[in-house]
Parts: sequence; structure tokens; C-alpha cells
Amino acid sequence: MKVNKSIYKKEMFDVAVIGGGPAGMIAAGRAAELGAKVILIEKNKRLGEKLLITGGGRCNVLNGETDMRKLLSKYGENDKFLFSAFSQFGSREALDFFHSHNMPTIEEAGKRVFPETQKSSSVWNVMIEYMRTHNVLVRSNSPVVKFTRNNGKIEAVVLKNGEEIKANSFILATGGKSRPETGSTGDGFLWLKDLGHTVINPVPALVPVTVKDAWVKSLMGVSVSPVKVTVLQNNIKQEVKKGKILFTHFGLSGPTILNMSLGISELLKFGEVTISLDIFPAHDHSAMNTLLQELFREHSNKKIKNSLGKIIPSALLPVIFLLLNINSDTFCRSITREQRLSLITLLKGIPIKVKGLLGAEKAIITSGGVSLDEVDFKTMRSRIYRNLYLVGDILNIDRPSGGYSLQLCWTTGYVAGSSAAA
Repeated sequence: MKVNKSIYKKEMFDVAVIGGGPAGMIAAGRAAELGAKVILIEKNKRLGEKLLITGGGRCNVLNGETDMRKLLSKYGENDKFLFSAFSQFGSREALDFFHSHNMPTIEEAGKRVFPETQKSSSVWNVMIEYMRTHNVLVRSNSPVVKFTRNNGKIEAVVLKNGEEIKANSFILATGGKSRPETGSTGDGFLWLKDLGHTVINPVPALVPVTVKDAWVKSLMGVSVSPVKVTVLQNNIKQEVKKGKILFTHFGLSGPTILNMSLGISELLKFGEVTISLDIFPAHDHSAMNTLLQELFREHSNKKIKNSLGKIIPSALLPVIFLLLNINSDTFCRSITREQRLSLITLLKGIPIKVKGLLGAEKAIITSGGVSLDEVDFKTMRSRIYRNLYLVGDILNIDRPSGGYSLQLCWTTGYVAGSSAAA
């Protein structure tokens, strides 16, 4: 892979890719693999900055669901747009791609696929080698400031240093506005608006939630699973999901919370929001009553803090005793019926008041982007400019956590690279 060896002022490329994230890298590699002369332009010094921090550095590289309809259902009402692209390069093809490039994988709960090394650098290395093998020219540390166009076509991109890079086709892969320190600052949305595309204003999605309850801070780093999470407004149930949550110094995170964050964000516009945590989702109140009665009878001469530790994560116990105003040294035989019923109510619905959401700086993705009606998903080509292709987070496609974001990048990038090379 050639890197920054010349200014190439007069050189004409077959394909110019703007943005060196996962969608941009696979698009560049695929186009070059098909014989195109490709340049990848990246404003950062290093490619794939966000890829390297994905999944806490583990990188949930894709979702292993191979049933096309089940996979696309995770993208909501956008499935009708995505079917054509995913038919060309879906999760099965993406998995084969990484395996063929000597990256073994493992599958975890929810069909989340990770590199066997548990390191995002393994995914990064595959992408870099893919481009190097097919002679993609990389221009890093080269911010783009605008497009030049003529007669319904893009002619060139202009770099910050004034240089123009010309190509027959352009692939825009600049990402959304999440984690701006990685370079995702929304530049592509501004260019698309200037080009006449409709852009739905991006807002943070898949974002950790901040809370008002001070006790949550004492549980920083504690994860609990499975938990049934219910979002309420005015005591009315709004959304329910079951899965894993993580307590943090500011509130709540983890896959389940992240997947509910966009809905919480919308509800906050209309008033206060409360999250209720059921840490025994498999038991109803009657079953919980039976469970606790048997536990307290069996451990009648033990302190409640020791007996409850048999069924509840020990890190949660101080908080439970605090919220119930029960002395943790109380013997089980001394627990009253009213205290037992109060304990059941709490375990089936620990209330937490939502303060807000962290901003784009902590969002995994942003919701919003270019209108899907303006993209031909058979090729990822813009319906306004016949030599412009749009991929990855630049598209207005919501999706949950669990490998679906990177799969969207691999799919749309691969299809765009194939089409632009043709």
C-alpha cells in the first residue's frame, strides 16, 4: 500500500474514497481488487481510529445471523432499502472474507462475532493488508474541504492544502458525528447538503444514560445480566428490553441501555423519564415470594446480608439495604412480612431517574444522515450525482448494538467498491 509518496497533482484515479474508516477501507480495497486505480483520502494521521476503539478495543466485527430477513429486521423499516446490498455481501460473505484473510473469529451471545484475538487491531490489520495487497494509494493527514462538480458529476475533491484530486468515481465514507475525536465530525453531511442531498439532522444514538440517583455511582463497573429494563414516563410503560446492563460513574451503559437510548432521548423532550430494573426477570412476584421465604427459612440464623448474597450479586447488596432502609446485620428470622414484600417490589423494579444522555463524544453511532430515497442500494450510488457513492454511517439507518453497525459498513462499502470499479 503506497503512502504519501507524491502530490499527484495531475494524476487521474478511477476511484477516490474519502474517509478511512471500515466502510472506506473495504470500499477502497474492493475497488482496487477489481483492477481500479484507487486513492483513499483520510484527514487523520492514521486510518481506522474509531475501528480501533470499537467494543472497548475488542471489536464486535459483525453479527453472525445468516438468515437474511432476521438480520435485516434489526435495521427496522430500512430493511426494504438494504435487501439488495445485503444480498450481494451479507454477514455470511463478511465472515468468509475475514476468515479468508486469516482472521479466526469467535461467536458470543446474540451471535456477536469477535476476532479470536479479542483485539480490534486484528480487524484493522486485515483491512490494511487488503488495501496494501491491491495497491491502494493512501493519503493520510489530508483533510478534504469541498467537492468540485460539473454537469451532474463530481470532478474532484479539494484538500485543505489547495490540492485537487481528480477521479472518475468518488465514494463518500466520512461517517457520522459520534466520537468526534476519531475524526467523525459530520463533514460529509455538510458536503452532501451543498450537493443538494437531503440530510436528516444527525443526533447521538447508542449512547450511555446519565442518572440523578447518587447511589448508582457506588456500583461503577458492576454489570448485571439478565435484567429486564423498563422505560417509563408518567408511570406509563414506554419500552421494555431484556439483557445486560453496566453501572458507570455517571449512570447506565451496556448493550441493553445503549439500544434503548434513542427512545429515551425522544421521551426526555416531553418530561421526566424513569428506568426500572427487574433483576429477576424469570420470576413473577409470587415466585419471588416463595424463593425468599424458602431462603430466609433455610438461613434463619444467618444475617440477611449473607443469605441474600446467595441469589443477588454481592455488589448490589449495600444499595438494596440503603434503598429499603434495612440493617444488613438483621437476622433472616427477624425480617418481617412487610420488609420481605418491599424487598420483592424493589428487586422486581429498582427505580432510577434519568438525567440525560452523554453527547456525541460518547455515542457509538449517530441517528440521521442522507435520505435513503436518494441512494440506489443496488450500487450505493447517489441518485443525484451519477459518480458519487454513499456508504456506512453517512446513511440515515438506525440499528442496535451487536455487530450491526460494522456489518452495515462492510456491506455498503463492498458494494460501492464493486460498483465504482465497474
